[in-house]
Amino acid sequence: MKALLQMAVAFAITFLLFATATEIAQTPLTNDAVIKMVKAGLAEDVILNMINVQPAQFSITPDAMIALKKDGVSDKIIAAIVTKTSQPAPAGSTAPSAASSAPSAAAAADATANLDIGVYFKKKDEWAEIMPEVVNWKTGGVLKSIGTGGLVKGDVNGNIKGAQSRNRVTVPLEFLVKTAEGVAISEYQLIRLRQDKNEREFRTVTGGVLHASGGATRDLVEFEGKRIANRTFTVVLPNNIGIGEYGFLPPGAFTSANSASIGKMYTFRVVE
Repeated sequence: MKALLQMAVAFAITFLLFATATEIAQTPLTNDAVIKMVKAGLAEDVILNMINVQPAQFSITPDAMIALKKDGVSDKIIAAIVTKTSQPAPAGSTAPSAASSAPSAAAAADATANLDIGVYFKKKDEWAEIMPEVVNWKTGGVLKSIGTGGLVKGDVNGNIKGAQSRNRVTVPLEFLVKTAEGVAISEYQLIRLRQDKNEREFRTVTGGVLHASGGATRDLVEFEGKRIANRTFTVVLPNNIGIGEYGFLPPGAFTSANSASIGKMYTFRVVE
């Protein structure tokens, strides 16, 4: 009978200690929690281990230390409490500083600062570069040399090898144009290309729009550009522009008065 009573008491004490430890593990340790564990009879090593591994909100004022001592907390446990409170907060648990959480002013002002001169298409949330194609020029109609630099004004026919552009785009049609210094977006031309067997062709004017009512402007597509940063413009085309072959023609693409010359165009194909 006496043995059964001793077993029951031992079981009750074990259950009480387990329940106490479980309750404490679920919340940050405090001075009162440590006192509670000491009075419950937990071994010093157990309490020290919990102080080391559990989150804590200790008070280490002189009055708090005296209160711990009066309640029977050992010097070793009090020293562990002081050490725990003096430790820096784990990395990642503190709020990020203003320097790390906010982008630099330069990056915020121009997120496209590192892009090279060219034309880009917005694909999801990134700018995808449109690779230019070679244009073979042939003069058509009136062509006049102006100045000594070989610049010309007149009607020209452009020819690009291949029936389709390798750059395929879908709606919404948003482009970014990075220009050279001193070049405005209005100096670019957007041209619809006409497919002919294994090539694409178009007619345009160079050095200014001449014969505005003639065939030289039949392939031009009007667009507007919005300046968003230095030398950087966005162009949004209507979704009903129609499927087919198009290209952005940069200024200065045709500068030779020879019967044939080579330039470049940023071409793309609008698909469904």
